[in-house]
Amino acid sequence: MTPWIPDDAPTLTNLLLPAQGPFPTLPVLAAVLAIAYLLGVVRLRRQRRRWPLWRTVCFLLGCLALAATTGLGVEAYGYALLSVFMFQQLTLMMTVPPLLILGSPGTLLLRATPHHGVGVVMLRTAHAGLRHPAARWALSPWATLPLYLAAFYGLYLAGFADVVLATPGGHLALEIGFLVAGILFTIPVLSSDPLPSKFSHPGRALDVFAEAALHAFFGVFLMMATSLLVVDFTATTTALGIDPLEDQRLAGGLAWSYGEAPTVLMLLYVMHRWFRDDTTRTAADDRYKDAHGDTELASYNEYLRNLHGNGR
Repeated sequence: MTPWIPDDAPTLTNLLLPAQGPFPTLPVLAAVLAIAYLLGVVRLRRQRRRWPLWRTVCFLLGCLALAATTGLGVEAYGYALLSVFMFQQLTLMMTVPPLLILGSPGTLLLRATPHHGVGVVMLRTAHAGLRHPAARWALSPWATLPLYLAAFYGLYLAGFADVVLATPGGHLALEIGFLVAGILFTIPVLSSDPLPSKFSHPGRALDVFAEAALHAFFGVFLMMATSLLVVDFTATTTALGIDPLEDQRLAGGLAWSYGEAPTVLMLLYVMHRWFRDDTTRTAADDRYKDAHGDTELASYNEYLRNLHGNGR
């Protein structure tokens, strides 16, 4: 189905109203994920096993943001304006993934899946995926950071955006690619689920810092560009009575401002977990020393006594 291109300039009402368009693939995916997640929570409740409410809220908000970004008027204007398309990209890469990951869907899957019938196949598949070397590589910085940056620099500066958008289904393919890239980058940074390898807290903070700096530079570059980097939106933008270059600068402003806000929140969360884990580990060490004594201090005192004995 050919996407419906709006005739009027975007307003808040137009962006939030349902719009005509192709089959709503991502909104349907969001609904399926939300239903599956709620079924898992209900199963745990029936087993009298607790599940944090805040994780459920985060995951459902992520599903809602995914459905709204790709199923309302935002989706229609995303075919016409680079600025709206950039808003979709930023939301799919930097807002939806953290909300989904904070919901810990992997842990919920392992706890709620029945250990019989089809559930056994699902659990074995999940464990095999965790142990596979490809999973370790896909979640490593050597894969996630280049993929994340290619979604901005490679797509717009190398001219790949026009090539992909000109193909049938290119818009949807990019949306799916943005979502996957954002999830792969966010999992090692925020996830509490079982992973092939665990990042240290300094490593997580470094990843977020690097992404924030390079992402801010991209937004500034887009705002200062004097020529169009994506010509696919030129005709539709002009038809709406909007200067394509001004719309591109607005897209850069969104990348610099709206794009940085989720990154700052991610960094604050990483720093909070770092402080919390260090505090917990220190408290555990103190309890062990109180119960069993300080082995390092005892060894040092024994060393001093030996020195004193040798001196005498």
